[in-house]
Amino acid sequence: MEQEIKSVVDLQHKYKFELRKTDAKTRIAKLKKLKFALEGAEAEIYHALDKDLRKSNFETAVTELFFTYAEIDHAVKKLSGWMKPKSVGKTISNLFAGNKIYYEPKGVCLIIAPWNYPLQLVMSPLISAIAAGNCAILKPSELSSNTAAVIHKIISNTFDKKEIACFEGDVEVSTALLKLPFDHIFFTGSTAIGKVVMEAAAKNLTSVTLELGGKSPAIVDGSVDLQKAAEKIAWGKLVNAGQTCIAPDYVLIDENLEGAFVEHFKNATEKMFFMDGKISEEVYGKIINKKQFERLNSALQKAINDGAKIEFGGGADADSLTINPTILTSVNTENSIMQEEIFGPILPIVKYKNLQHAIDFINSKDKPLALYIFSDDKKSQEKIIKETSSGGTCVNDVLVHISNPNLPFGGVNSSGIGSSHGIFGFKNFSHERAVVFQSKLGMTKMIYPPYKMGLLKWLKKLL
Repeated sequence: MEQEIKSVVDLQHKYKFELRKTDAKTRIAKLKKLKFALEGAEAEIYHALDKDLRKSNFETAVTELFFTYAEIDHAVKKLSGWMKPKSVGKTISNLFAGNKIYYEPKGVCLIIAPWNYPLQLVMSPLISAIAAGNCAILKPSELSSNTAAVIHKIISNTFDKKEIACFEGDVEVSTALLKLPFDHIFFTGSTAIGKVVMEAAAKNLTSVTLELGGKSPAIVDGSVDLQKAAEKIAWGKLVNAGQTCIAPDYVLIDENLEGAFVEHFKNATEKMFFMDGKISEEVYGKIINKKQFERLNSALQKAINDGAKIEFGGGADADSLTINPTILTSVNTENSIMQEEIFGPILPIVKYKNLQHAIDFINSKDKPLALYIFSDDKKSQEKIIKETSSGGTCVNDVLVHISNPNLPFGGVNSSGIGSSHGIFGFKNFSHERAVVFQSKLGMTKMIYPPYKMGLLKWLKKLL
């Protein structure tokens, strides 16, 4: 396998010079071909995601397929404009020159995707890579093996491997790939593995985009409609059984609202994910595998042993890899459940006395991938936005910022490096090349030796 991988990567390094010559029409045709292939494989995709994560067809359509189709359509519509060289302003040093930014493809790009949204998180960066004129190597997660097999089939049947290739396999495949020189690496996954990817990339001075995660908080104050806030947080936390990188990880709530919020959250959860008093497996997903199931159960038990109280849920079924939606109060904030990303359907609630207390709590931790503000007070909204940092933020909603391709999506520091989607993804897979077209009237000769010291005063005033 290692030799096969090297052979394909070498092939792409040779072919990338041809791809960089492609125009918008050619790239748009490739994007449309990708969409056509995905549409033809929809039945297989639905079946694979059901097998891997017990995703309903509806959830797969909305969070995986429709999301991907919308991103392709956006790129098809906008690509011609994105590719055009952009004229920029002049300075005194090149007053008569033409100044432009050209967008050139980075070359051969490696895309390593996770298992939680195994189709979308392969296809989204691939769309940007194609739009920017790159070759690409895809490495889907082996944990979502059924979806990985479908992706491999789609790519193999649609593209020549000298342009786009897909390799299935475990950590040995990822390790073999990371040993090779790429022009860019796009990784989505945990912060811990992101550090490994970045270290490997540094050996070849390869640029990286890291879409990571972290503990994304939701702040709830007394000015908001608590029932609506709880319903939105419940959906955002429990879609895909909590296995979403931008899911609300914990709730910071005004100390006077905790009891009412718990009741609203419980009611919303039962309405959305239960039937006849039991979890509905038709709409509620499963944990990806036994290892993750045991990790979550262990984290819950440690939190309880450390004083946390289960207000709702707590049940689990090992045979179906199902962990019921669970709310925790009285959580020890030093416990590991408040230190590590949960990535599951367990929601700790932390009370705060005043807004500054909540802000200070967020700032005491690593910068999150997402921050959710539930408040109808404009001053509070602005205060939180100005005094905290996060990859993205939603006010009075959750998750939806990822769905707008006109917004950059990405983390900051420990939650990620770089942005994706729309033009931000196109730029991410492009090198912004500065080009100056000097005029015959250019004045740079004035600063050639021998130096005329009297010229400095005039230049200082001019500049």
